Amino acid sequence: MNKTLYSEFIFGDISVRYILEESGRMNLQLVPLTKTADICEFKESRGDSLIQAKLIGDIYAGSYAGGLTMRNSGTVENLKFVKQETSTCPQTSKDSKTRTEIITSFEDAQKHSYIHTLGYTEGDLSVDSKTTFTNNAPGKASLELLSSFSLSEITPFEKGLAPNCLKFYRIRSKWSDEALLVKETAEELLLEPSWVNWQPNAIRYGQAGSLPVKHYAPFGAIEDENAGVIWAASLAIESSWQMEFYRRDYGLAFSGGLADREFGHWVKDIAPGESFTTPTAILTVTTGNIDNACQRLTQYNKKFLLDNPKSEEHLPIIVNEYCTTWGNPSEENIKSILKAIDGHGMEYFVVDCGWFKEDGKDWSSSMGDYIRSKTLFPNGLANVSKLIHARNMKAGIWFEIDNVGSNASVYNKEEYLLKRDGLVLTTQNRRFLDMRKPEVQNYLTKKVIEQIKENNFDYIKMDYNDTYGIGCDGAESLGEGLRKDREASLNFIRKLRREIPNLIIENCASGGHKTEPLMMSLSSMASFSDAHECENIPVIAAGLHRTILPQQNQIWCVIREQDTLQRIAYSIAAGFLGRLCFSGDVTKLTTLQWKKIDEGISFYKEIAPIIKDGYSYLYEKRGPSARKLEGYQGVFRTGKEGAYLTVHVFDNPPEKIEITLPEEYRKLKVIKREYKGSNISASLKGGTVIVIPSGSMESISLLL
Repeated sequence: MNKTLYSEFIFGDISVRYILEESGRMNLQLVPLTKTADICEFKESRGDSLIQAKLIGDIYAGSYAGGLTMRNSGTVENLKFVKQETSTCPQTSKDSKTRTEIITSFEDAQKHSYIHTLGYTEGDLSVDSKTTFTNNAPGKASLELLSSFSLSEITPFEKGLAPNCLKFYRIRSKWSDEALLVKETAEELLLEPSWVNWQPNAIRYGQAGSLPVKHYAPFGAIEDENAGVIWAASLAIESSWQMEFYRRDYGLAFSGGLADREFGHWVKDIAPGESFTTPTAILTVTTGNIDNACQRLTQYNKKFLLDNPKSEEHLPIIVNEYCTTWGNPSEENIKSILKAIDGHGMEYFVVDCGWFKEDGKDWSSSMGDYIRSKTLFPNGLANVSKLIHARNMKAGIWFEIDNVGSNASVYNKEEYLLKRDGLVLTTQNRRFLDMRKPEVQNYLTKKVIEQIKENNFDYIKMDYNDTYGIGCDGAESLGEGLRKDREASLNFIRKLRREIPNLIIENCASGGHKTEPLMMSLSSMASFSDAHECENIPVIAAGLHRTILPQQNQIWCVIREQDTLQRIAYSIAAGFLGRLCFSGDVTKLTTLQWKKIDEGISFYKEIAPIIKDGYSYLYEKRGPSARKLEGYQGVFRTGKEGAYLTVHVFDNPPEKIEITLPEEYRKLKVIKREYKGSNISASLKGGTVIVIPSGSMESISLLL
């Protein structure tokens, strides 16, 4: 297959290369700018189009591809390159940085238009990618695949097979065990070509349903270990999605976007003259390690946080009463909590679930009507926010906007609810509002937006505690029904932001199952997990540095009256990996316990600028079990304001832990401050931090 380099663009430290095949297809290749001289032009492969699409009526890919992948169908084989243009415009966000877009157009035999847009905002460490389809034919066109991105020519630094050097990364997730990084080889995944270099193999993975981070984070990466290069991508998406590692010859391709018809029950009808644009993908390439690649992706969202409320600038500490009352908040117990925490430097107070439940009912089956309990709050919610404001704190309140419980009257209002197969879509604990309906939007405007305004709340915790799977009625396919419903839900959040401009928004979804770039761009922060007081909190919190910005990573710090100073320090130090959120037995703690908490709060406030604007290095020497932790974990974070290291020691640690700092930070010579709750000790010598554990399940944090 003859190929030529059609165009090349330099965006920061990334070279974006468009490779044209003699067939008229175009390939997209990303290369670190420092590695362009090492490219072996070109891969001995058929190439792979940067547009991956499938229209109903076009032939499907052969060679046993059915059920495995929908890539490289007849739709793709018939695409012809038309033109490529560039545009530059000022960014609309507050940073006023320039944005450049490369617009590459294709056409098929029916004259349908396929436009790929690759964008770069000045200063970013990544580019973004999306695809637009326009129906230029006289009849309906039905898509069953349209990817947001497709990278090919991987790896351009190795001729032929490239054995024993290709590694693949995914981030697994389940309830209370989010953000587990998994690394596999091409050989383990059977991603070597067959002897005839023809039959494709693909690893297609993702998530079907309304919790986009329930099984995997929408992320993937490929590493060429010989060249020291990593390609990585994430998807800004709230509905079903997929990523694919694909190979049929010496070339390897990597694509992703909306879950296709096979994987996510998605078909999209496009009327004549109409268009459809995919969700955005974020792409990067680097000569760093996997953590560097991940953090280049998360930095993409920095520009959106400029629109956050001003109070978010110094990363205030949160108090949430959920692990104090366990879904039974009241005016009386909130008064007690406020009195106990007064003067300890906490700035946000969140009234969590249960403020609406009737006597004898459970909060998790009562959400939806959102009529405050007169038993729990006899003087009204406005009085509670007044009590919080009197302590110079911002007042927050919990809603589960999209879902309803069986004890709510709206649970039986079928015209408001999602359906599948003509029946109300019901799980064991929930039904789901149809966010596409104007009457539902009006209902939620009254129940959520107006109540926040009327009761003077400054903060909303938005929860989402189930998923409805493959989709719902009301569109041409179940997957498209889900996509439209999730789009309408996001539009409600945008309305919330417009009507209450200074509202602080916490994104919560059974803990951390919506921590993807799109939702995070609309949120001040996210609940990291529902591992409320588990010992693996620091492991989850550190793993999330690979998927969201630490300044948005709200971490539970639940303190119990029986906690030793060692346990208190362990819990608070986990909070140093993001945003501290206190809960627990705050009304029952001793003076000595509060002294250790205050010491931790002081440490947090000193490192907050580094949490906000920094870079993380993860050191993990621990066993595979999340329930029985062994070994240790260290997180070294650096920023313009300094650097700090937090080490958590688990069971069976080594007698001495040695953490060698990155080369550019080995000039650090002084431990300025430490925070611990046991006899664990640390020293700094020649750019290496030496930690001597005194036992298990302890921690030490060092400001260097």
